[in-house]
Amino acid sequence: MNKKKEPLNLQKLYRRAVLIIYDVISIILVSFIPVLMRYDLDFDQVEEHFMTTTITYLPINIIATLIVFYVFKLYDSLWAYAGERELQNLVMGCAVSSGITAVGLQFFKVPGHQAEPKTYYFLYLVLLIALIFISRFSYRFLRSAKHHSEKNKNAKAVMVIGAGEAANIIIKDIIKSNYNTMSIKCIIDDDSDKWGRYIQGIRVVGGRDRIVECADLYDIDEIIVAIPSVSRQELKKILDICKNTHCKMRALPGMYQLVNGEVNVSRLRDVEVEDLLGRDPIAVDIDSIAGYVSGKTVMVTGGGGSIGSELCRQVAGHKPKRLIIVDIYENNAYDIQQELKTKYPELDLVVLIASVRNTLRINMIFEKYKPDIVYHAAAHKHVPLMEDSPNEAIKNNVFGTWKTAMAAAMNGTAKFVMISTDKAVNPTNVMGASKRICEMIVQTMNKHYDTEFVAVRFGNVLGSNGSVIPLFKKQIAAGGPVTVTDPNIIRYFMTISEAVSLVLQAGAFAKGGEIFVLDMGEPVKILDLAENLIKLSGYKVGEDIRIEFTGLRPGEKLYEEMLMDEEGLQDTANKMIHIGKPIQLDEMKLFSELERLNVAAKEESPEIRTLVKEIVTTYHPANNEAEKTEEHKEMLKKLAEKINTEE
Repeated sequence: MNKKKEPLNLQKLYRRAVLIIYDVISIILVSFIPVLMRYDLDFDQVEEHFMTTTITYLPINIIATLIVFYVFKLYDSLWAYAGERELQNLVMGCAVSSGITAVGLQFFKVPGHQAEPKTYYFLYLVLLIALIFISRFSYRFLRSAKHHSEKNKNAKAVMVIGAGEAANIIIKDIIKSNYNTMSIKCIIDDDSDKWGRYIQGIRVVGGRDRIVECADLYDIDEIIVAIPSVSRQELKKILDICKNTHCKMRALPGMYQLVNGEVNVSRLRDVEVEDLLGRDPIAVDIDSIAGYVSGKTVMVTGGGGSIGSELCRQVAGHKPKRLIIVDIYENNAYDIQQELKTKYPELDLVVLIASVRNTLRINMIFEKYKPDIVYHAAAHKHVPLMEDSPNEAIKNNVFGTWKTAMAAAMNGTAKFVMISTDKAVNPTNVMGASKRICEMIVQTMNKHYDTEFVAVRFGNVLGSNGSVIPLFKKQIAAGGPVTVTDPNIIRYFMTISEAVSLVLQAGAFAKGGEIFVLDMGEPVKILDLAENLIKLSGYKVGEDIRIEFTGLRPGEKLYEEMLMDEEGLQDTANKMIHIGKPIQLDEMKLFSELERLNVAAKEESPEIRTLVKEIVTTYHPANNEAEKTEEHKEMLKKLAEKINTEE
């Protein structure tokens, strides 16, 4: 087979020709300069036999040196990316050329005289390396300088908060990267001893009180918080100041990144709203969790959802004997399966597609795998959707829980932990009412079976599917507007990992029949979340991204409660976990009403809410029509205009 001929590359030939011409000139210079240096560059003082020898050997020297350079690939390398290997070739090529020159000069010396002065050969080698190095590596340096100049011209102006080791690593990583799109202008640190000093050539200009001033002075586009050890309280204070700059915010994930040597630009994350909650992550007793999960067969229903998948992650980290994931949605189940297989290759993982509404399927799964612990997270949770499809909420949440709990009781499960919600307290929507019925079911079943049945009740989870934060982020990415239902609506918030950690520890505390209530901290106004997220994204409220009020959705309350009036709180070993006092139930009446509810749900009864209210006497369906009057809409519109204008 004929080899395809390489097309003529004129640019490559041109560059090679320029290098050859430069090398010829360099060889001529280094042949005479060492002799002249011997006589203080006074040409008239140079002894004639030295010049005669040099001139006679020069043509051979040029040809021999060019051949040596070719052999050492000094005409083929991509000098724009030259590195250690190319430098080695350059030095070796010059050394070999110098050796050949030293030998060759001996053959052309004038009889009776030495070929060249004694210092000639050393100076020849040094000068040859220097001139050839300049020709080869100057292009790389010029190219790098050009990239840095272009980067500084087009890059985002960055302020770094923190002048410690993490900041040093981040700044160094940004500076050394030719392709980074950031240019660091100043550093902020509260340590006055560091003021006026420099890190990688960048000045520490002052403390946090100068953040807003310097953001304006240096025309800052982005602020990086490089203090991985900072507490959430201090981080909130810093971010509250940074919000006034309208700069985009980014931060390091945490201290372990610094310890593990994983600090670099790629590790930076966008500052999230949870950073503004103003509290440190909730601590849990890892030993107590590991003690009852380790070596057990654990099942998670709804294991592909936001809460369920995090349960799977944390359980997998505590070395269970086997982890069984059950979910009706195959895409979510597949995602968590692949994640856990990669992270925990030794984990005995079973992933099953099944509906908790399918009695036969659920029973078969329990009979086959005999789980020791069940976390029941499978549920319909979206309030407005369930208001439009109330029978589905009952079928899935109430009777899905009933069937799963019965299967657990019949197959020797030791603990059954149901995930509940604060919306179960004095519910105004079907979803919350259905969860209250689930709590009643597990408390009742705990009295009649060996399985320890408990429920864990908590509020909104930041970043979970259907939560407000992902919605706000999408709206901001689309250019707005950001929609808030009501200016006065408040919610309790917790991160997914915090909620799941407390769920696991509550399971460890469980003796059976409890409703565990997680302490969600102080409630947060949704309007504040919206404004903060806009500001942290580097935008101005009203000017870049507008806020609009849409009115409360069907079944939605202005605020949520964690306890019913009849319930009291009992403390546990973890101050963030409490136990609600069980409410006495008429079990026979409950079972009778559940039978009627089951029939009604299957028949798609329009009276389903009435039946739910007979079971959950605290359920009062919200009448949102009054909230949707034209007068109310106009009031919300005016308030939104005021907020957007004020900003």
